[in-house]
Amino acid sequence: MFNLSGKSAVVTGAGSGIGQAIALALAKQGAFVNVLEIDEQAAIETIEKIHSAGGQAGATQCDVANHGQVQEVFTRLGQDRGGLDCLVNNAGIAHVGNIMNTSEDDFDRVMSVNLKGVFNCLKGGVKLMLESGGGSIVNIASTVATMAINDRLAYSTSKGGVLAMTYSVAKDHLLDSIRCNAILPGRIHTPFVDGFIAKNYPDNQEEMFRKLSDYQPVGRMGKPEEVAAMAVFLCSDEASFITGAPFPVDGGTLYVR
Repeated sequence: MFNLSGKSAVVTGAGSGIGQAIALALAKQGAFVNVLEIDEQAAIETIEKIHSAGGQAGATQCDVANHGQVQEVFTRLGQDRGGLDCLVNNAGIAHVGNIMNTSEDDFDRVMSVNLKGVFNCLKGGVKLMLESGGGSIVNIASTVATMAINDRLAYSTSKGGVLAMTYSVAKDHLLDSIRCNAILPGRIHTPFVDGFIAKNYPDNQEEMFRKLSDYQPVGRMGKPEEVAAMAVFLCSDEASFITGAPFPVDGGTLYVR
């Protein structure tokens, strides 16, 4: 089950955290994984891990917010790999702020990566899938696409847009053998979380870590590998009857709080 041998995959923002875990998991199941990452060194580190585990991967430096660059990258990858089977739109940036302290520049920056970046990659990815006979798209949204937490105005807005695009692409391409689903992670323990705590709560890091962990009903943060497992399932043929759906991986945050 969940065999991805012979499939070509693209994972954006796969240099660390959730994206890296997804890239490793897809490669473990046999896919050739193209790592798209603005940080070229981080991309190289990810493909080195994939190669060390016996998988196949390539790295491409790419700014997902740059529409022209993204289209060129996808065209080249499609030519090199003979099409595209799986696309995971993971690249994103965080922002803390409410309507009063979020600047226009902050808002535009988050939208350019989190929302326009997904649009750009969908444009390139869907084109390749139409040419090669279909595929599976997984957009990494967030629980805050459908719920409110404090001080996440721009971030929540961007992820709500990602979820809306997921529905639209799924609907528009129902008859093209292109499936499009979204994962809604809750709080996942990544290096970003550790850095956020160290920067904003230097004097009570342990207390804040425990508080953030306890927010999830199961009493802990998620692991990147748990999000990756869902991505593998949605990319696989076992999920062939699933499209246009959001999948929380959130420790019960959305529905059993």
